[in-house]
Amino acid sequence: KMTQQMRDLQLAQARKPPGPSSPNAAKRLYRNLSGKFRVNYTSFDEGSLAGRGEKEKLRKSYLFQSNAALFEAVELQDLDRVQELLKQYSPEELDLNTPNSEGLLPLDIAIMTNNAPIARALLQAGAKESPHFVSLESRSLHLSTLVREAEQRVNELTAQVVNEAPNADCSEKEKQLKAWEWRYRLYKRMKAGFEHARAPDAPTNVHLLVASSSSVQVTFWEPLSVNSAVVTKYKVEWSCSPTFSPLLGEAVIDQLKDLHFTIQGLVSGTAYYVQVSAYNMKGWGPPQASIPPFAIPSNWREYDGRAPRRRGQAEALDHLLGQVKNVHQHCVCHEPCKNQPQSRKHSVSKSLKHLFHPGSKFLKTLKRGLYLTAIFYKDDNILVTHEDQIPVVEIDDTYSCLLMQDFLWFTKVSCMWDEILWLRQCVTVSQSSCSCILQTRFKMLLAISQMQGLLGIQDLGQVFFEPVKDKQGNILIVTLKEVKTNQTFESVRWVPICKLQTNRKSVSSPEEPTALDTLLISIQDKLAYHQRSSHALSPGLYLGYLKLCSAVDQIRVLVPERLPNILCHVKIRSNPNISREEWEWLQKMASMEEPVPAEPEAEASQNHLFQELQVAIKELMTLVNIPLQEAKDFRLYSQEVLDFGDQVSFLLLLPPSDDVCTAPGQNNPYTPRSGFLTLPLQIFELGEEK
Repeated sequence: KMTQQMRDLQLAQARKPPGPSSPNAAKRLYRNLSGKFRVNYTSFDEGSLAGRGEKEKLRKSYLFQSNAALFEAVELQDLDRVQELLKQYSPEELDLNTPNSEGLLPLDIAIMTNNAPIARALLQAGAKESPHFVSLESRSLHLSTLVREAEQRVNELTAQVVNEAPNADCSEKEKQLKAWEWRYRLYKRMKAGFEHARAPDAPTNVHLLVASSSSVQVTFWEPLSVNSAVVTKYKVEWSCSPTFSPLLGEAVIDQLKDLHFTIQGLVSGTAYYVQVSAYNMKGWGPPQASIPPFAIPSNWREYDGRAPRRRGQAEALDHLLGQVKNVHQHCVCHEPCKNQPQSRKHSVSKSLKHLFHPGSKFLKTLKRGLYLTAIFYKDDNILVTHEDQIPVVEIDDTYSCLLMQDFLWFTKVSCMWDEILWLRQCVTVSQSSCSCILQTRFKMLLAISQMQGLLGIQDLGQVFFEPVKDKQGNILIVTLKEVKTNQTFESVRWVPICKLQTNRKSVSSPEEPTALDTLLISIQDKLAYHQRSSHALSPGLYLGYLKLCSAVDQIRVLVPERLPNILCHVKIRSNPNISREEWEWLQKMASMEEPVPAEPEAEASQNHLFQELQVAIKELMTLVNIPLQEAKDFRLYSQEVLDFGDQVSFLLLLPPSDDVCTAPGQNNPYTPRSGFLTLPLQIFELGEEK
């Protein structure tokens, strides 16, 4: 069949006008034509194309050419071109795992020519070996057939070229001969690569760790083999017996982007042995047992049967809020609103038109008082009113000194933007008490409602951790929200931030800028803070540093600028789970007056954690600018591991008891380098919750 296909190819090629004379050009011509024999190829006759759009035809033709280009790049061992194609097209667009007319895939050619860099690039993209090669014998037979038929074709074309007089047909046959000679050499090289290859050695650095109370994770590296073929998959096996008889399960890993595997559904407290073996075109290599040889699924909570701290908290708070609402349902303060129809939520597009309504109540200038401003931004643009002003509404024109308790109360209200109307109704009943605090907070709720109504959007975003003040007695509470929608809005003015900063006509002096001028000057920093405060840590176990400082009206916590929603930290390892055995060891260390290093004969997991902690503590001390010799007086918080979901957990490093919180006026000899800031503790807690 293969020979008949090649003869058909010759006849088809002979009818074509003369093409380029280089061997590579002839080979490309062959490759493009040989695509018609591809397994999933649809014939491009007139009938099949009649109902298709011209754009779809061009697209398929373009993708067909990209597939041919990938085969050519692999055959020519052009790594740069292979990487370029893999980056430009998806595996589906490249038909990465569809065999060609010879029953070969790009990965087959790469591994049988022993081109490890190209093979690894293809494997990273999800390439597979041809399903035709079900055994060593079938692969060997297939390669022998390709070599034999290519050799036969070369001999036939050689005879024709020698015996025919020079003419156009002869010139075309010479091109075909060069292409077939090149292909013959390629098949011989592939056959030799297969015959000289050997099965892979065992994987290296096979490490086993406890991932949870019902799972373990094994990580490994490639074999160190020099002469064996490229590894294309791995097999993980597990058992309760060190002899692996009987096997409890196995898994084949052919996605080689990350060499690790998590074994799920295990029994807590049971020892599991794990081994890993590698596979290449010559078969499976020997297995490599893990280090340590077994692991026992567990979690630190099993040490004393402790339940997760946050279990059911969100549900309990929702239930409590529901109860409060039910109590207030028949309150006098709600009577005027009973017969009012439920207000319809405005869409963002409609709401933003309010910015340009001539009757809007946004302020142009500030008098002495307390104000609320909402910053909505998208990319490098900011939303402004029709007068090119950041939206500002008044809270209280007689309030020139914002108490920290009022500001922190406002930040808590920001978690309930949808409940502002209800909160206003509840606070109204207390106005007769003439409490200054209640008066101020009621005005805050009124200002929020006004801002929501003018913007037509309830979610005003996140409150910046400190208000903006000036010497004229103005105080700005700032909220920040990023608009990620690509929808366009009519009559809405998005202004580049740099343009707004340049065009604003300041009415203050550089020595005493107004709060609005200060806001515009520092707006880039505030947007950067807002974006960084929503970033999440990658999965893993971290060592955090808890350092507080107190003032008259607040306690502040030290955080890194790059992640202000997390304590100062360094990563200990990628596995977030602390096993029961590791936690027992940490408890033992915490109970000793003079902690000692892990014994050589101690459990491997405990000794490994000890080494990881040593490295992390040194890195953390350097980060916060504390001499390493001072670390001997620091303590690990041994009451619990701080879990943030299932993927991130923290161990806390605490200074000596007297230095955990620096009092006002107390000298702190070790000041962290740049890149840190202190947040009010309540602000930090809200950011961490989000």
